[in-house]
Amino acid sequence: MKRHILWLLLCCSLGLHAQINPNPNPFAAAANPGEQLTYRNPVIPGFYSDPTVCRVGNDYYLATSSFEYFPGIPVFHSQDLIHWEQIGHGIDRPSQLPRGINIFAPTLRYHKGTFYLITTNTGQGGNFYLTATNPAGPWSDPVWIDVPGIDPDLFFDEDGKTYVISSEFKLFRIDLQSGELLTEGKQVWYGNGGRYAEGPHLYKKDGFYYLMTAEGGTEEAHSECIARSNSIWGPYVGNPANPILAHANAAGQNSLIQGVGHADIIQAHDGSWWMVFHGYRKSVGYPAHHILGRETCLAPVVWPRNGWPVVNGNGTVTVAMSCPTLPLKPVVAKPTRDEFDAATLGADWNFIQPPTADAPFFRLKDGALHLTGLPQQISTFGASAFVGRRLQDLQFTASSSLQFDPQTENETAGLTLVNNGQHFDLLVKKSGNDRIVYVELHFGNISYRSKTATLKPGPVQLMVACQGEDFTFAYTQDGFEVPLEKVNLRFLSSETVGWFTGVYVGMYATGNGQPCRDEAVFDYFDYQAN
Repeated sequence: MKRHILWLLLCCSLGLHAQINPNPNPFAAAANPGEQLTYRNPVIPGFYSDPTVCRVGNDYYLATSSFEYFPGIPVFHSQDLIHWEQIGHGIDRPSQLPRGINIFAPTLRYHKGTFYLITTNTGQGGNFYLTATNPAGPWSDPVWIDVPGIDPDLFFDEDGKTYVISSEFKLFRIDLQSGELLTEGKQVWYGNGGRYAEGPHLYKKDGFYYLMTAEGGTEEAHSECIARSNSIWGPYVGNPANPILAHANAAGQNSLIQGVGHADIIQAHDGSWWMVFHGYRKSVGYPAHHILGRETCLAPVVWPRNGWPVVNGNGTVTVAMSCPTLPLKPVVAKPTRDEFDAATLGADWNFIQPPTADAPFFRLKDGALHLTGLPQQISTFGASAFVGRRLQDLQFTASSSLQFDPQTENETAGLTLVNNGQHFDLLVKKSGNDRIVYVELHFGNISYRSKTATLKPGPVQLMVACQGEDFTFAYTQDGFEVPLEKVNLRFLSSETVGWFTGVYVGMYATGNGQPCRDEAVFDYFDYQAN
């Protein structure tokens, strides 16, 4: 009888404990529905990876990597670290990088009235830096430096000396007027032991030199580690609590945001400390796939005197954040529709590789975007007649009205989703005496064509959307929407196609190996989160 009573009491206590503490993961903070939401991650959604930040007074400036897309190195401004507005690009002229563009992680710093952007054009020249007195631009032509590795960082010490360090953790003094290295490189650290160390940043606080770096690759094992030394030349000793930011653990395993790392730390004008970093939002649960690329996120940091920085208490972050913030300074939301009635394209729009003067393919005229196809189809490093923007939402709808009457059957134009050279096209072309519309999926050496539909004369509205775990493609004429195809988003995710970018959506035209003579006229482009 006593055994039965004890067993009943045990079961009741376990049930009561489950009600009091419903969180089954002792490493993760339990959700508190009473907490006030102060901001949401990512603070800059879409493929804005490898963020770097600096402060001038009460103003904050942030830059990110851009890889094969031009203009390159987008630059943002904020007054609260949460609301960001793009103000320019570090690379906005083809003449700055005439051999092509493949921009890895930058570092943005401000020193004595001048802004510095230092980065790597991988496979196309190496490491260089740009300067500007206004972060919105124009930025200078590159000053090339002979530093090994990628993702270089600039550090301005209190004694007036300037240093550069990259992913190989070799430290050099540098003359910023000429780019000349003033010392031999010295190995000051080997990292915390994680693979693919990258994105180092040097800081000085309380007499210590801190060296922070990302490790583990940019997938689920991504993380941020930190070390320090009494001398800038090292040796640097790692934080016993490394990594200071990671989701490849029990505390972060259930977060919508994964792959966190590649961070930069900033002290705000009120004395608080913050970290900007990238992470990707899962589009599909398990195994995780993502389509938006690595997005810029924000987390609070506690950095006690003579101590190590602690990120958001346990080194993890959530989408919904409830920590105290700077006074909020929202920016004006952009319209969802671009009518193409400005003299130039807005900062959201990109090309794949810089357009060349001898092969112009676009113009803005009469409130429309006019594209004349090039012989090339969309690829990562080749010129193509493509104008696109980043996807920024897990669920979205993008649409445009296209007038395109090609006289030859080789020319096609329409909307496309593209990631690392793989692209899914919703296109219009001539077939015999008709114009037809269909979906074509280009995946490596494999191409798939959907059913076709015959179009009536006049413009056609094209639509690409993400609903659930599928991309959907449809067209509209005379007010009737006709679905054509849907495909699982896994096939265009970064896990499938590889490398470091996110999915773009945009307008394109091509001659499929032959010259083009007919313009594709896009009356508008509309992008909305669902």
